[in-house]
Amino acid sequence: MFVPGSRYAAAGTYTVRLPEGRRVTATRIPPPNPASLVGYHRREDGQRLDLVAARYLADPTAFWQLCDANDAIVPDALARRDLVGIPAKKP
Repeated sequence: MFVPGSRYAAAGTYTVRLPEGRRVTATRIPPPNPASLVGYHRREDGQRLDLVAARYLADPTAFWQLCDANDAIVPDALARRDLVGIPAKKP
């Protein structure tokens, strides 16, 4: 369901029953996995996290690793930060 390397790839799913009786499958939210930082990037106004991830992690879809490393649940939480911590590349 998710691409390899996604934070949700190994998260697993569960089924819930909605009040009207319909059953839906949901993805478990994995706990953040903070990494040690190898440095910081000073963001330019409007600079997207996928571009920062591509530059430092060689993968634009790894923007979520920037979120985890900076204790941000969603990418928008980093939108106002001037400095973004850069985690080490994952193998």
